[in-house]
Amino acid sequence: NLHTMKRYNTLNPTDYKSVLQRPAMDTTVLFDKVKSILHDIKTNGDAAVTKYVAQFDKVDLDDFLVSEKELHQAEKQVSSDLKKAIRTAKKNIERFHQKQKAKVEVVETMKGIKCWRKSVGIERVGLYIPGGTAPLFSTVLMLGIPATIAGCKEIVLCSPPTGGAIHPAILYAAKLVGITKIFKLGGVQAIGAMAYGTETVPQVYKIFGPGNQYVTAAKQLINTEGVAIDMPAGPSEVMVIADDTAQATFVAADLLSQAEHGVDSQVVLLAYSETIVKEVMQAIDNQLLLLPRADIAKAALKNSVAIVVESDAEAMTISNHYAPEHLIISTKNAAAMAMEVINAGSVFIGNYSPESVGDYASGTNHVLPTNGYARAYSGVSLDSFVKKITFQELSQAGLFNIAETVINMAQAEQLDAHALAVKVRLNK
Repeated sequence: NLHTMKRYNTLNPTDYKSVLQRPAMDTTVLFDKVKSILHDIKTNGDAAVTKYVAQFDKVDLDDFLVSEKELHQAEKQVSSDLKKAIRTAKKNIERFHQKQKAKVEVVETMKGIKCWRKSVGIERVGLYIPGGTAPLFSTVLMLGIPATIAGCKEIVLCSPPTGGAIHPAILYAAKLVGITKIFKLGGVQAIGAMAYGTETVPQVYKIFGPGNQYVTAAKQLINTEGVAIDMPAGPSEVMVIADDTAQATFVAADLLSQAEHGVDSQVVLLAYSETIVKEVMQAIDNQLLLLPRADIAKAALKNSVAIVVESDAEAMTISNHYAPEHLIISTKNAAAMAMEVINAGSVFIGNYSPESVGDYASGTNHVLPTNGYARAYSGVSLDSFVKKITFQELSQAGLFNIAETVINMAQAEQLDAHALAVKVRLNK
């Protein structure tokens, strides 16, 4: 019986913080252990990586690189239905991310002074794709497609060798989006290899992708050493806002789809009445009987909360406080409420927009900020794979027009060489 989900009938704003506490574990407790593994990889390259693959994945690998032959075999192992689904998802994700390209606009800020900005793909990026209990081939599309559109010159992909091999669907998706450097590496050893480079694995400038707490800790640590990361990502989460126009069975399914991710996932229900909470709980009980990952979902539901709210306004206040990774709004005013969202990774509007569609194939990206980071971070997009470089070009007249402004400012800051750089040109 599932009524382990904590329930609150009215909530004071002073209690938001404690009631909406996330179960996310503190990765800093892993830092010492992870640091020593990273240091070993930095110093000893492939030899260290091989050692950790044997230790953590229980696999002896002579070669981490996935061969052409393996890619070819993987393609044969994926069913034609799944291939077709992956291709459809790819098309939608491409369509959405392609439109995120920014046009170069030259702005004349003053007569003779032109400024513009151009997006340039990050030359070398690393994509981490979790294997483990659920091989996330969909994440290959979410990261590989924008990386390709951005024009990243080298795209390296690492995924753990569960039972000695990477899941064929991951390999098929990678090949489909044009990734050729794929390594059978998971965990801290994958992050370390991409961050520092080894004899086999190229060094990258930015690392993307979700992972367990060790992967997250490793990403946080290499980030302090100057390797960029997509965002600090923790366990997955969803918040569902449901009034009496919502369908209890839909809401229950949405909550469970998130709860089955992992025992440390969290789901939050904001319902407009106690009746809705009861109906949803009953539907959850019924659906759990059908789910192979029911035990994982049940554990996640222990971290989860149902809150009865009085109004749209109260629901949005709580939602913006929580900053959910995924927000589903199943209310009669869903579209209007969506306009009030300030903090969320991705928003699903109305009864027919399940989160799972965004997770796989609508076109939006599913690599999103969790753990409250949606207050300040965006999900992955084309922007995540480019740097924006500014340019300027001044004519003689342009420099003449702005000279006095710059000389006065530079002298007031007592940076006289700055002023001189303009003066010497005027004297010409």
